[in-house]
Amino acid sequence: MVSSYDYLGLIGHSAIESAAVQAIGQYGTSTGGVRLLTGTTELHVRLEKDLAAFKGTEAAITFSSGYLANLAVITALFGPRDRIIVDSKAHRSIVEACRLSHVPWDRFDHNAPASLKEKLERQPRSPRTLIIIEGVYSMDGDVCLLPEIVELKKRYEAFLMVDEAHSFGVLGLRGRGVDEDLGVNTDDIDIWTGSLSKAIPANGGFVAGSRDLIYFLQHAAAPFIFSAALCPAAVAAAREAIGVIEKEPERLVNLRRNQAFLHAHLRDLKYDTGLSNSPIIPIILRDDEKALFLARRLFDLGIIATPIIRPAVSPGGARLRICATAAQDQAFLEEVVAGFQISRDPK
Repeated sequence: MVSSYDYLGLIGHSAIESAAVQAIGQYGTSTGGVRLLTGTTELHVRLEKDLAAFKGTEAAITFSSGYLANLAVITALFGPRDRIIVDSKAHRSIVEACRLSHVPWDRFDHNAPASLKEKLERQPRSPRTLIIIEGVYSMDGDVCLLPEIVELKKRYEAFLMVDEAHSFGVLGLRGRGVDEDLGVNTDDIDIWTGSLSKAIPANGGFVAGSRDLIYFLQHAAAPFIFSAALCPAAVAAAREAIGVIEKEPERLVNLRRNQAFLHAHLRDLKYDTGLSNSPIIPIILRDDEKALFLARRLFDLGIIATPIIRPAVSPGGARLRICATAAQDQAFLEEVVAGFQISRDPK
């Protein structure tokens, strides 16, 4: 399996599994309600404090998925009198949230501050403007140009939201995210969102930011009020995973090494990996049939590399997407590279 989001190799970690089992024993398999009513346990409160501390914000709030976290924050905070400018390769959940909130929204060219600047200057001024980007883009594996975006956000007095689904726990010396990685002040970003099912091997999503922001979302975000609370096992697993990341920094070292190995060898084999500079490595083929055919060749060799075709990517964007993880050893990596070499030049 070379397409798993388990970036830090934490699925199956004994301490994380034990924490989940213990939570079921103490709290059961469900909370029996939504967070605003009967669904909040001590575990939820502790996880949100841990997330805020790890991310370096005043507070955090959790949801049943990262998708719902994005829906919650955008629909609760923005509406028809505002405007949102979104990176053209932002996740579908962000687009859906803009549509649901009936906010005027537009896209700027992917990872292009000049295009964002043009949009900020050309569009009519609204009471509030929100810029939305991602820490690492899930289909291309490139890291956002956060310092440049922050500078534009300040110049045009906009708000900035960063979706860290694929950068939380992955980027930065301690895995704290794209701000740590690029040396940006965490407080320069107004809204952080993220996933608890990628580097964190559980389920759920979160929003992190100021205490006022989180307090407002607790009373205004529909997915918090009307959707079941995150189950105790997932909450406990996420909490324990944050502790493991802090106690086992070698996982990030291994991830960086494996990422560099795969990038270098796949490029040596003349595969197009785009502008990826993260553990997400696209094998860009452009044609749906070519992507499916290569995936099948690899599958016949015992390698699962997920093909990504329409509608997950635009026409002409077909690819395989593989991920480096901390759990991959040298023999595993060499087998993967050999599989790609054989599949490129089948005998």
